[in-house]
This record gives sequence, C-alpha cells and structure tokens, in this order.
Amino acid sequence: MTKFKLSMLTLALAAAGNSSIVLAQAADAEAKAQEEAVEVISVRGFRRSLQESQNLKMFNSSFVEAISAEDIGKLPDSSIAESLARMPGLAAQRLDGRASRITIRGFGENESATTFNGREQVSISDNRGVEFDLYPSEIMSQVVVYKTPDAKLEAEGIAGVIDLRTVSPLSRGERVMQVNGLYERTSFDKLNPDGNNAGARGTFAYIDQFADNTIGVAIAATTMKSPNQEKRWNAWGYDGAQQAVDWGAGINPGNFALSNDYVILGGAKPFARSSTLERDSILAVVEYAPNDKLKLVADALYVDFSDEKILRGIEVPGIWAGGNTLIREIKDGVVSQGTITNRAVVRNDYEVRDAELKAFGFNAKYELTDYTTIDFDISRSTVKRQIWSMENYSGTGRGDGVGATDTIQYVLNPNGTGATFTPTLNYADWNLILLGAPLSWGNGVTIPSDAQDGFINTPEIDGDLTTLRLAASHALENAGPISSIEYGISHKDRSKTKRSEGYYLTLKTYPAALAPVPEQYRIGFTDLSFLGFGNMIAYDSRGLVRDGFYNATPESLNDPSHLARSWTVNEKVTAVFTQANLDTEVGGYALTGNAGLRYVKTEQDSQGFGNYIVDGRVQAVPTDLSHDFGILLPSLNLKLALDEQQSVRFGAAKTMSRPRLDDMNASMSINYNQNATTAEAWSVSGGNPTLEPKTAVGFDLGYENYFHPEGYWAVTVFHKELKDWIFDGSTRFEFDDITAPDGSVPVNKLAVANGKVNGGSGSLSGLELSASIPLSVFHEGLDGFGIFASHTKITSDIKDPGGNKFMLPGLSDKIQTFTFYYDKEGFSARVSMRKRSDFKGDIYNIGFNTAQVDIDGERIWDAQVGYDFGAAGFTQLEGLSVFLQGQNLSNQPFTTRHGSGAVRDYQDYGRTYLLGFSYKF
Repeated sequence: MTKFKLSMLTLALAAAGNSSIVLAQAADAEAKAQEEAVEVISVRGFRRSLQESQNLKMFNSSFVEAISAEDIGKLPDSSIAESLARMPGLAAQRLDGRASRITIRGFGENESATTFNGREQVSISDNRGVEFDLYPSEIMSQVVVYKTPDAKLEAEGIAGVIDLRTVSPLSRGERVMQVNGLYERTSFDKLNPDGNNAGARGTFAYIDQFADNTIGVAIAATTMKSPNQEKRWNAWGYDGAQQAVDWGAGINPGNFALSNDYVILGGAKPFARSSTLERDSILAVVEYAPNDKLKLVADALYVDFSDEKILRGIEVPGIWAGGNTLIREIKDGVVSQGTITNRAVVRNDYEVRDAELKAFGFNAKYELTDYTTIDFDISRSTVKRQIWSMENYSGTGRGDGVGATDTIQYVLNPNGTGATFTPTLNYADWNLILLGAPLSWGNGVTIPSDAQDGFINTPEIDGDLTTLRLAASHALENAGPISSIEYGISHKDRSKTKRSEGYYLTLKTYPAALAPVPEQYRIGFTDLSFLGFGNMIAYDSRGLVRDGFYNATPESLNDPSHLARSWTVNEKVTAVFTQANLDTEVGGYALTGNAGLRYVKTEQDSQGFGNYIVDGRVQAVPTDLSHDFGILLPSLNLKLALDEQQSVRFGAAKTMSRPRLDDMNASMSINYNQNATTAEAWSVSGGNPTLEPKTAVGFDLGYENYFHPEGYWAVTVFHKELKDWIFDGSTRFEFDDITAPDGSVPVNKLAVANGKVNGGSGSLSGLELSASIPLSVFHEGLDGFGIFASHTKITSDIKDPGGNKFMLPGLSDKIQTFTFYYDKEGFSARVSMRKRSDFKGDIYNIGFNTAQVDIDGERIWDAQVGYDFGAAGFTQLEGLSVFLQGQNLSNQPFTTRHGSGAVRDYQDYGRTYLLGFSYKF
C-alpha cells in the first residue's frame, strides 16, 4: 500500500488512469517531499467515471463537460446520446423512442459539430447534425463537449463541439480481453404479430502491447438488435374552415358560428409501431511509438446500421378528405367530440432505414527538437443511407363512394393523449377489408384518381469528408506569459448528395374490384384497443410488393417536389490557425489559458435541378451555382486559479455554424407568368447556394470549486450575440439569358426568388449551475452515496428580418438533470432524471423532408443497479460485473403540437429494461 500526501495533480493523474510508471514516480516524489502521509483508496465503477470526468473538466483550458468510461464498453449509459443528455446544459430529442439528437445550451444539433478522435464526421441525416444512435457507446472511452472553442479545434459550431474519443492501447499499459453482453426487453408485448419486443447486444474487446510496449493494438466488435415499440396518435391537422360540418342534436353553435372560433380534426393516422434497430460495428486502433520522439496512430471504424419499422393502423379521414363530421362538443376552441362518416383506410406499412458508415484516420507526431513537435493528420469518413418507406392501403371498396361506410365517433382525450374511436365496422374481418385504396388519392395524371393503392418513398444520401491537417507546437522559454505557441493549416473536402423519389403503387388487377388478402400473406391481427378499434387485420405488405402484386409509377413524372429535394452540395474549406498558450501569474495567482486566431476560407457549390410543369409533366433543367467567403474567428480562454481548489474562468470567441445542407441546395421550382408586364414574370423557389454561416460573439464567465476528489460545484453565465441567422426571405433579380417553357425568349426577365436568406439577429443568455457532491463530506457513514445535478436557464431575444420574434430550434428555456447514486465495495445503484421544457424541433415529414414542430417538454427517469464481484472481494470472479437498467421508467411520451395547441403526435414508447454483464480477463 502506497502512502503519500495528496495534491490535486496526483489525484488527477490517479483518477485519469495514467500509466503505473507515472503514478509510481509521482508517488515517490510526494513521499520523499512530505512527511505527512495518507492512505490512497482506489475507486471503481460509476464513482471512478465521475472522477475522471471531473478531472477532464478541471484541467482543460476551455469550458468543457466530459464523460469517461470506467472501462472499455462501460460508459455509464447504454447510449452515447443518453450520457450526453445528463451533462449540464445539454438535452436530447428522442427519435422513435431513443435519445438521438443533442442540443447544447438551447442550440439544435445543426449548430454544433461532432468529431471522432478530433476529426469532423459525416452524418446520416440530410444535414450536418449527427444522430448519435449510429455510434456504439461500447467503443468509446471518453466524450468531451467543448462549450467554448480553442483555435486549434478542427470543427465549427456556435453551440459547441462534441468530441468522441476511443481507447489508446499504449496508454492502457496492459493486456485486456473483455466480453460484454446485454438482454433488452420492452414493457409492451408485441404490438404487431411480426414485431420484436426483445433483443440483445454483445461486445468483444481486445487491447494489447507488443515489442517492448512500442506497438499497441485495440480491437472492439459490437453487435446489437434493439427493439422499440410505440402506441401512436397522429393527427393530419386541425382546420378552422367549416367543410361538411353538422351540429349534433342539442348542440347550439352559439358563439362558434364563425370558422375561426374553433378548429376541427382534418383527419387522423394513428398506428402501432414495432421497430428493431440492428447495428454491427468494428473499431481498430494501432499505435506505434518506437522512441520518445515519434508516435504513429491509425484507427478505423465501420458501422452497419439498419432500423426496421412495422407500422399498422387505421387512417380516419375527416373534413380534409370529404368526411362528414357531426360536432358533439367544443372545448377550448377545439372540437373535442364528433362523429365522422366516411370510409377508413387500413394501413399495413413497412419502413427500413439502412446506413453504412466508414471512418479512417492516421496521425503522426514527431518531436523535431526538444521544443518543437510536428503533427500530421489525415482522415476520411463516408456514409451511405437508403430509406425504403412503404404505405399500403386496404378498405371496403375502391375509391370514393364504393364499399361500406363507417360511422366513427371520436373523443379527444382531455389529458392530451390523442383520441379514442368507436367504429361500427369490424376491421378484423378478412372478407370485409380488401386490398386496395378506399379513397381516391391518385393524381389523375400519371395514374387514375382511384388507382393509388399505396406509396413508396425512397430517399438516398451519400456523403464523404476528407481532411488533411499539418500543425506544429513550439515551447518557449523566457517568453513572458506565453509558454508555447501552436499553428497549423488544414483542408477539408466535403460532399453530400441526396436523391429523392417516390412511387405510386397500383394493384396489377386494376380496375377490377378489390379482393381479400391472399391467405399466404396473412400474419394475424394487430391490437388497436388503445385507440378503441380492437383488432385489425395484419398482413405482409412487403411480401406482396416483392412478389409483384403492384405496379409502381414514379411520382416525379408529375410532382416537382422530388427534383426540389434532389441535390449535391460540395464544400472545400481551408483553415489556418495560431494559438498562444498562456502560463503566468497575476497578483500572485496562477493564470493559464490560450488566445488564438482561426481564419476559415470556404468555397461551396451545389448542383441540382430547376423544374417547371408543361402539360402536367415535370420538365427538368440542371443547375450549378457556387459561392465563396472567408471568416476570421478569434478566441480567448483564461483560467485564474485562486488556490488548488478554486478557479475563475473566462471565455470569449467568435463562432460560426454553417447553413443546413438542404437549405444550400441548387434545386428550385420555376414558374412563369407570361402576362406579367412590369412585375416579376418569373418566380423561383428552392435552396440558396450563396448562404453564409450564422455567426455569434460569445462570452462565458464561470466559477469552479473542486472541494473533493469526487466533488465540485460550478456556476457559469454565458451570452451570445447572434448575427446572420437564416430565415425565409426573397430576393429580386433579372435573368441574363432565359427561355420560356414554350421555347420563346421572353421580354420580361424580372424574377423573384423565394428561399432562405441571411439576415436575422438577436441574443441568447443563460445561467448554468452544476454540482457533483459525495455525501461523505457531510458524514463518513454516507461514504459511497452521492448526487450529481445541474440546472440551466436560457433566455433569447431573436428577430427575423421582418422584426418578428423567433424561437431557435432546440431551445428549451430550462434544462435540468439529477442523479442520486450509491457505489461502494462492488455494489452500485443510481436513479437519474433529465428534464427539459417545451421546444421547437425538427422531425421527418411527408417525403422525408424535415419540418419544424412544437414539442412538449419532458421529464425522463432511468435507474440502474449493478454488482462488480472483483471490487466486492470475490477474487475467483475478478473481472465479472452485472447490471440491470430501466429506461423511461416514468413512461414519458413524446408529444408534438400544431400551431393551435392541439396535439399533433402523441407517442407512447413504454419502458425498456436491460440486463447485462461484463467480464474482463
């Protein structure tokens, strides 16, 4: 047992898991220098993770938050996004029940950047924001969130930068072989007969060193099959227009005579969803350090991702589809009870989202002299994403006016959980519900109006990012407050392409009368009792399409929206930076930090399609537009150490967030008014390839008190002045050379372009409180107990170019986290809560384009208990640990609303339980 006097530095080294050689040297030095000695107690498990995270935060020059894994594959949560959402100021938006998109201090995922081992990454979304469920938490050793930037950071974001870090095999200093396993189950029984309510995960990790510790290798392979289920209410929308509306007996319209006095359900699409997320990944890291001067590191990550969804429900067409609605009750300006008379649409839908991510990196560091080190880095990441999303319709007869009509009463639930229906037809009758569309939804141009028996969306994404970086650092002697300088240059080449297409499905037997579902495709029944419908027929719609029961007609023949959503965006970014690292004294207090400048030069271009309609058919014209600009980004980070425990921090920086890629595309719809004489004859709507980044000048001021190796408290105030925010707008111009759709050269070449423009401005301010408190500071009998909590309050005042108030996507004005834990002698238990207030967020809308909606705030509770046999003293079981975790224990729904305040979506995911083990040998 080693005895020596503790200092904050040695505690930091011990908690951060440095090599045994460094620890021994530090211990010997302290032991010789100090007569007083204390016993060092090594902690494991969740407490060790908190220690390491605390030290990463304490010793970083910037304002950061951090997560550190106790061991490989053992981050505190089963998902990176869930771990991130427990950090001060961070919150997660759920996607199909899983924490996926991360906001930082009120800024959405498109305002932050994500790096993997310091390198910016591509994403599987249409834009820049990363969906974190793509990345396995099992392969990460640390996650660091930079809330204020350094000039040398190779990523930009007004909100911050999230750096995902993998293990370093040479720093590990020992051979490790580890197996992790996990069983997962949802609280719902199978909502669909062919769905899953149980799954499993597995990880194998191997770390070793060779050739006298000059070569290190780390390999981690993970596989996951994770179920997720959902009971969902979805409204088409609510309309104030009175279309085919009758008043029920005894109901007096009274003050509701005007259509804008109340809103009424336009239609509904509720369903039961069963999903299975399958993800396989392989990580490899190789390090080579033949001497003290040279270190080479190569890493590679491969992720194969597939998210399969089975969705079944009954679509209830209201006033927007010719359904006669009898009003029975109005509450708070919404028709809360009514009766719809129409033909309902039975939906047996299927969707699969496949993605493949590849990331490669190589880094070389060489100590050129005792003072100068050269750093070279090259990386490339690519992603391919394909979505195949099918709607499949069946009902009582083909088209409007054919087949049995249902009279469906509905009641909007007062607690906002959607609606409960009372139908008169039996939707579990195989002879009543027939294959084919009961409503006339066809376009009447490329297919007859009653021939749309289904629809398939097939958007695809291809993205790649290649980066080269050359940098150097130079230590200085007798240079006053500057201890070293760093400088470098980097070049990034990014490209993302989206291809959008959709297909109308028509039964090959059209126009013959509808027929029952063939026996071999019948699966059973889906229970829709939670909606009031009871059982509904469930069949293999994907099999029907695969086996040729349908003809497919491209929607793009007559609908220009797919061309408008098809584009390529390219960016070439060259950046140079210089940074001075500070280490001095002011008034007897240690002052450290850095001051830097970063200049970013961008050349961007986009290729797409202009389109217009001639005789009902889409005509396409290729487009190619480009733009370039440069931005200077200064930054300053200062830390004044009041003593070994207390410090004051200050940060100031100009930051930027690049425009959304779908806003930068060169695709557009073109309309020509040949009768226009003096006004604009041409109108163009679409993307804007000349958009420039949003910028912010921000300031952070914080106080931190590290009163214990496992405890601290901190308070930070922050403020950002925002400029050049992006909004809907219009510009006017004149064509140089243009041809009208009829082939003539028009005299009037005036045009107006509607799309996104730079121009909005405003400010965002906030207060952030965080604390990690081991309860042993109050009484030694509470050793092992602790609390981690944070509270963030945000206010904003942002105006669009018209002077109207604007709410940032992702901005919750309150974000709170809380964890109560016990971790001692092998046993661990914790209860965690994360809470955020209402916000605006992006979701996938029709055609898989993004739409912004109002999302209710949520409070989510999770819990975990675990047991480490080795830490408990069972030497025969050293290396074995087990845990049980419950997620969303409060069964918090995901709720979005229309502008009227009425519920648009109510998604009930139930609870998820995980039982897992880890064995290291």
